[in-house]
Amino acid sequence: MSTTPNWWRNPAVIILGGCLIAMIGFGIRSSFGLFLDPMTLAKGWGRETFALAMAIQNLLWGIGVPLAGMIADRRGSAQVLIFGAAAYCAGIYGMAQAESSLMLHLTGGLLAGIGVAFTGFAIALSAIAKVVGPHKRSLALGLGTAAGSLGQVVFSPLAQSFITLYGWQTALLLLAGFTLLIIPLAGLMPPTQGVAGEAQSHQTLAEALREAASHSGYVLLTLGFFVCGFHVAFIAVHFPSYIKDIGLAPQVGAVSLALIGLFNIAGSLVSGWIGQHRSKKLSLSWIYLLRAIAITALLLAPKTEWTIYLFSVAMGVLWLSTVPLTTGIVGQVFGLRYLATLFGIVFFSHQLGSFLGVWLGGYLYDATGSYDSVWWAGVVLGLLAAVIHLPINERPLARLTRPGVQAA
Repeated sequence: MSTTPNWWRNPAVIILGGCLIAMIGFGIRSSFGLFLDPMTLAKGWGRETFALAMAIQNLLWGIGVPLAGMIADRRGSAQVLIFGAAAYCAGIYGMAQAESSLMLHLTGGLLAGIGVAFTGFAIALSAIAKVVGPHKRSLALGLGTAAGSLGQVVFSPLAQSFITLYGWQTALLLLAGFTLLIIPLAGLMPPTQGVAGEAQSHQTLAEALREAASHSGYVLLTLGFFVCGFHVAFIAVHFPSYIKDIGLAPQVGAVSLALIGLFNIAGSLVSGWIGQHRSKKLSLSWIYLLRAIAITALLLAPKTEWTIYLFSVAMGVLWLSTVPLTTGIVGQVFGLRYLATLFGIVFFSHQLGSFLGVWLGGYLYDATGSYDSVWWAGVVLGLLAAVIHLPINERPLARLTRPGVQAA
């Protein structure tokens, strides 16, 4: 009998499959902000109604990721991804058919949020990390994150084109169809629990959770990732409408989201390389500080197309560059056996920030007619996050430094 492994179990194929899943899942999710204006105008809703649906989606995304991670850590990623793709498709379809704010919140919010959680890059990155040796792991995580950004580059202009050509409702139906492509790709994900370059762990999930909860660096990392969620979700949902409010064409919003995604490809890859060679926590501090500076520059600069595009480029470089570094610290400190679960809990904090950023943006806009207070809140939070990451101890735990065990 041949012992040659099947081609679809090759690490390169698994990485490619994980990248495509991240591209589709995150790319479609990143285009939802383009539907804020056409949907609210067609239905006669305030921006808070749509914003609350997206906030619920972000919250369910955050709640679902640790659960999805636990299942993936025990049974592999394929079942998680197939269920997620079905829920994602149903949620977007229901969003297109919603006739009331309640139905929008249940479909585009709750159901789509579960779908995003079970197809999210947290699952894909965990699968990628487990088939790559420690010396290339940060780079591989950067590649997987960059793939999510490529999805934003592809799906933002594609969704805007669908809206322009066919209307917002048909555009949503077309995006729902794209989510089903995740199902065949799920079959490429590894079914085993083995980790390349790391000895088999006999630690239980409960032990892993207690260990992480008692580690101050893990707590600080979780708090810091809240800020990332606040920034990213607020901008993804409200930035196109902000651009329209200052008198620029809707196409500028679509181009801006695409620029953010395009330059985050470079940002994610560079972040992965830096994480392989430099301190991950210091890199995260710099990213949050630079975000605060970029937002301040946007608020103080003249509101022109070039201002928007330059901000989009700067924010794109910093957009998801936090993900390979944050994931890398979790894997580096605790090992990879329960990476999907432990990163999922950190990501829940990210989604609490996303909920607050999206909902607060809609609430304060309806109350004041301006997004300025939310932008300035983002500046303050960015500065706080830059400080929070500095005390993190990113050294591997003693159990990972025993002979025969390699850290991430």
